[in-house]
Amino acid sequence: MDSDHDRSSAGGGKDVWPQALNRPAEAQDTPEAIPPTPPAPVPVPVPDPSATGRGIAGLSFPYQLAAALALSLIGLLACTQVAMVFLHVAPSNTLSKQHGKTIDRWIYPEFEQNWKLFAPNPLQQNVAVHVRAEVVGADGRRTTRWMNLTYEDGEQIRGNFFPSHVDQNELRRGWDFYVNSHDSENRPSGLRGDLSERYVRRITMLRLSERDYGGTIERIQLRSATSSIAPPPWSNEKISTRPVYRVLPWWTVTPEDLPERDADQDRDEARGVEENQ
Repeated sequence: MDSDHDRSSAGGGKDVWPQALNRPAEAQDTPEAIPPTPPAPVPVPVPDPSATGRGIAGLSFPYQLAAALALSLIGLLACTQVAMVFLHVAPSNTLSKQHGKTIDRWIYPEFEQNWKLFAPNPLQQNVAVHVRAEVVGADGRRTTRWMNLTYEDGEQIRGNFFPSHVDQNELRRGWDFYVNSHDSENRPSGLRGDLSERYVRRITMLRLSERDYGGTIERIQLRSATSSIAPPPWSNEKISTRPVYRVLPWWTVTPEDLPERDADQDRDEARGVEENQ
């Protein structure tokens, strides 16, 4: 027995602890488990004192005061504009009756409104403006036929992708201006009536100056032909489409009604008068 024990000891003790050789490598002579290292703390950014006070707060006191006054003024104007437009398009009420003139001064002419918010009434009529002239020439005095100025404007607009603002609105707005500032007897109501009459006369003479009648135009007469638009076929509404005429009195043409002439033409005429003298 002693010899066997010695022999085992001399062989390095391989037969004494066989289970120690069969353990996993990581378990051999391994100390106790070491806890993981905690992450390093993230530094908290310190706010830059120069970055605070952006916008109006970053301005000096005088500039802050000026900015506050400017913003207050803009807000006041915006509120006033909204209130004036609302009172203008709203039905008649106590405020609009009491401050009607103030509202009209604000709205016209910069912010003119031609529609009603609560009672829309689209145009359902065709209005044409006609003119005829009394011409004095070598063959005496004669009266031209009625000329449809509105039809001529329509021909300039029809098929034109970029129609002129003059062709679309000059005559139409001028006639509306006249009608709204005169009564049914063509009597002007206030200063706007006289202004609208002079405006229509100048528009008419500007159109007639493009024609040659073989004489001098001394008087002009205008009229309007208003006809209702026919209802659609599916409607049971019965409307007469016959035109209704509003004939204005004859107007004597004055130098103020004539369009501006070229300076060279004036000099030529003055030279001719001197030569005849």
